[in-house]
Amino acid sequence: MLFNSIHFIFFFVIVTTLYFIIPHKYRWALILIASSYFYMFFIPIYILILLFVITVDYFAGILIEKHTGFKRKAFLIMSLAANLGVLGFFKYFNFIGENISTIFNFLGITNHFVDLNIILPIGLSFHTFQAMSYTIEVYRGNYKAERHPGIYATYVMFYPQLVAGPIEKPQHLLPQLKSEHYFEDNRVSDGLKLMLIGFLKKLVIADRLAIYVNTIYGHYIHHSGISLLLATVFFSFQIYCDFSGYTDIARGAARVMGINLIENFRLPYLSRSITEFWRRWHISLSVWFRDYLFLPISYALTRKLHIANSKQKEIIIYGIAALITFFLCGLWHGANWTFVIWGLGHGILLLSSRIFKNTRIKIRKLFHLSSNSPLLTLFQIVFTFLVVTLLWVFFRSPNLAISMLVLNKIFTFSGPLFIGDNVDGSSFAYSIIVIIALVVYEIKMEFLPGRILIFNNPKLIVRLISIAFIIAVIFLLGVFDGSQFIYFQF
Repeated sequence: MLFNSIHFIFFFVIVTTLYFIIPHKYRWALILIASSYFYMFFIPIYILILLFVITVDYFAGILIEKHTGFKRKAFLIMSLAANLGVLGFFKYFNFIGENISTIFNFLGITNHFVDLNIILPIGLSFHTFQAMSYTIEVYRGNYKAERHPGIYATYVMFYPQLVAGPIEKPQHLLPQLKSEHYFEDNRVSDGLKLMLIGFLKKLVIADRLAIYVNTIYGHYIHHSGISLLLATVFFSFQIYCDFSGYTDIARGAARVMGINLIENFRLPYLSRSITEFWRRWHISLSVWFRDYLFLPISYALTRKLHIANSKQKEIIIYGIAALITFFLCGLWHGANWTFVIWGLGHGILLLSSRIFKNTRIKIRKLFHLSSNSPLLTLFQIVFTFLVVTLLWVFFRSPNLAISMLVLNKIFTFSGPLFIGDNVDGSSFAYSIIVIIALVVYEIKMEFLPGRILIFNNPKLIVRLISIAFIIAVIFLLGVFDGSQFIYFQF
């Protein structure tokens, strides 16, 4: 079920109303049934995949907690293998087969790879990562195994964040699912306003920007580097508003019921470095890869590598861990080399940032700039945004050949802005307006927090007018074509 559909509005109202009517002890069952219906709205048979993963991990958690030593580790491996096996089969089977087939063809070896035409279950990467975080946390002793199968199933299938996160750890979400929550005016109001912001981002900004972006990228061969650069900048804001809009709706729907999901975005395009960007963008995924991949790899390398020069050792360890982590982060996003290059690009930028840290400090001192200099801050924000935006080319393009062609055109900066009749000038103008409005709003949030209050103004009349204005903007300017959220494909 799509958040941006009338069906979801009715679903949300009915489920939330029943949630506060029925006794607390039955609420987990309501959420589980509602979440199952929500998921089965896409491809009903795929609910069996979730049932398999939930069953394996539920018993694995209990067995991990009961045993020590080799058996404890074996049950963890069994759980991870089941999750990664499901993810690998549905998401990467054809990708691996196609690449093996390409290698065989290059070597002149006859092969008969069969494309299974597998449809990827929606949100598979999200709920398998959440399920894996549960067994890992139980193995590490950070959380007790959940004995109630229904509540554990609800943890994996909680409908607001089931298909696109945020990815929750058990110690944050499970206790909230067990706690009794009452109807509180302020909390419900905050949740609904957060949902409203999410709908605004998705329907008014992301889906409007998509019109221009899809037009340019759909006819990339006929457009100049300037047009493609602008479309890529627009895509930066499209994917941000699309994904953060989903997260706002998810967090808002959960907050109405008294459940707080973790923040997943923190004004990422105002980051001053690529390191800071990953502390602000898709935070739950960044934390997952940091805690379960980057830090364990770094720890293992620290014990294994014997290098006398501590600085050199630190860079080598950081570099290996970062490149492995972001290679897999890219692959997590999709079974395509474009995503792998996108991930590795970020890994290389992070490593470069670490290597040239002292050089940057020397340059700053040479120009007598303090670390909080407005001029330096502006340069760092713009530079980080441009680098991130250029990497989005790989994310948006269907294959590497097109990615390279687009980048080559961008760096030529030649040709007219518009070519042919396939570009709507009004959609371009609208895109500029909404981007400027978003940037101004986020700059205010970053540098002037607590000032110019509108949505949370102490005066009721101001709050009501601002809410009415946003609702009017959504209905007047929103795109109601039922377009899927971008991250649903992952």
